[in-house]
Amino acid sequence: MSNNLDKTVTISIVTYNSQYVFKTLDSIKATVLGQYPVKVLVHDNGSTPEYLAQLKAYAADDVEIIEGQENLGFGHGHNANLKLTASDYFLICNPDIILNQNAFEQMYRILADQDANDSLGMLTPKIVGPDGTTQHLVRRKLDVFDYMLRFVPFKWVKKLFEKRLAAYECRDLTDRRQVIQYGSGAFMFTRTDVIRAIDGFDERFFMYFEDNDLCDRINQSGHTILYVPDAVVTHFYGMASHRSFKGFKIFLKSMAQYFNKWGWRFF
Repeated sequence: MSNNLDKTVTISIVTYNSQYVFKTLDSIKATVLGQYPVKVLVHDNGSTPEYLAQLKAYAADDVEIIEGQENLGFGHGHNANLKLTASDYFLICNPDIILNQNAFEQMYRILADQDANDSLGMLTPKIVGPDGTTQHLVRRKLDVFDYMLRFVPFKWVKKLFEKRLAAYECRDLTDRRQVIQYGSGAFMFTRTDVIRAIDGFDERFFMYFEDNDLCDRINQSGHTILYVPDAVVTHFYGMASHRSFKGFKIFLKSMAQYFNKWGWRFF
């Protein structure tokens, strides 16, 4: 084991009938487990018996499957895993992420080398789709207009606000490591003590905006969030809010909860 690579890591995954989680676990098993002091906690949010049986096949000394009885949301599942965690670092990982060793080690080393200076609270990688296209998930600021603009189905409207949308999605991010305001909940490599000190996720958010809220509270606590573009992970990105009316309703409710909590910003 290289110097500074003895810090323990919990990889926290929350799933609800996600068919991608098996690819996620396969990638973690192939590239991380056995190479680093890592344990995987998979919290299942009440999936079908058939799905749970398939998930349990992955159980091992370093992979624990936790059976939730009902779907209480993304934040609830990660908080449940956080309560079981005694590791130095807590890696929040979507059940549709393909992890590779280079990305994991890059971020792991940054956190380990940061131990002398505890200002760093979270790392977020460059996230790409299966075709290698960058998913612009970093945010500089949040407001209602830009959020809703992404849902407009008319290309001419998006063309009209192209520069604004590009700024909102931080498309001007360079390939250098830099401090950011908001990273994506798809992949958050955090220090356990920082997340625990702010009481993890706000479980009032069933889905959507819980990652933004977490970032706000990390920033508020005096810690920073670092974007690491030389660490690249693949994300299948389900976009449930775009695909179903039910998902969109959950999105709108979470958006209202978020701006009620942090103050309404329309533009």
